[in-house]
Amino acid sequence: MNSSWVILVFAGLFEIGWAIGLKYTEGFTQLWPTLWTALAIVMSVILLSLAMKSLPVGTAYAVWVGIGIVGTVIFSIVLFDEPANIFRLFCLGLIVTGIVGLKLGTSA
Repeated sequence: MNSSWVILVFAGLFEIGWAIGLKYTEGFTQLWPTLWTALAIVMSVILLSLAMKSLPVGTAYAVWVGIGIVGTVIFSIVLFDEPANIFRLFCLGLIVTGIVGLKLGTSA
């Protein structure tokens, strides 16, 4: 796997971190969750920009967002007791399929 893809995966993980972190900031009134969230946002965007040096913009952005979506929904199910019905899980599977398809369709 190309190092740009590894960087992109880490960017996606930070994307999950800041999305979940927003819930804990309570409207940016909690110091430590706010600092973590801000750091995760910065790291996510920096890593995304590094990955885009050799990956197509559309593919990199779509995969980054896809990782963020899937991870955030999964963590929201686990941490915040959001619904995990078959329809939601099927839709997550479609997103994962799209992410894999974008990776397979890119030569980098």
